[in-house]
Amino acid sequence: MGALGLAMALAAPTASDAAEIKVLTSRAMNNVLTELAGAFQRTSEHKIAIILAPPAEIRRRIINDEIVDVAMSGSAMIRELLQHGKIVPDSMLTLARVGVGVAVRAGSAKPDITTVETFKHALLAARSIVYTDPAVGGASGIHFEEILDRLGIAKEIKAKAILNARAATTPNAEIVARGEAELGIQLISEIVLVPGAELLGPLPAELQVMTVISAGIVTTTSEPEAARALFKFLTSPAAAAVIKATGMEPGW
Repeated sequence: MGALGLAMALAAPTASDAAEIKVLTSRAMNNVLTELAGAFQRTSEHKIAIILAPPAEIRRRIINDEIVDVAMSGSAMIRELLQHGKIVPDSMLTLARVGVGVAVRAGSAKPDITTVETFKHALLAARSIVYTDPAVGGASGIHFEEILDRLGIAKEIKAKAILNARAATTPNAEIVARGEAELGIQLISEIVLVPGAELLGPLPAELQVMTVISAGIVTTTSEPEAARALFKFLTSPAAAAVIKATGMEPGW
């Protein structure tokens, strides 16, 4: 409450017409945007319209000149879109950094995953594991398959794995919460607020990788000033508090 109150003090409502800012984003920032939408509207009069999509679809839609105002995804993709002339020059903003975690159903057994060996044992012992289909471009799914190869257990895990191609709208932790998978692998920010699921913990340090989430103003925008106001708000102390609460680190 204090953090949001601070955000409201950052700026008085503008005199310009209120805009609806269309944000095409991967799920990593969904909880942050949802939590901050009301405070941002009170300070700026602008609304946020969240459009969730996996990274590969975000890239395709922006390349095809879909009319949106802001794109949010991994830094490499936003940088690529910038190089293709699809992001307004000098608008790219690093928002957050987040690691990969493991989800379990609330109240279920919590295996040890603190070391590489105990994590490997937990994967082999699990009846089923859900992770994001690497084909849709999700960072956690791509990294997890690299880990399986590194640990030499790819064949065993893939035989019982659920590949979630709709992780942008149905998080892996939700599948775990429904009891359809025993373990879920996903970015920590996509686990922590899912009802019925719990964050078992981050990957062991030796296997962890941090995903950098960035944003850019899309060249098709009709609301560049409103988008810049959103970027300013997302680097405020209030936004930093919410980013931390969703398991991420502020990136600016």
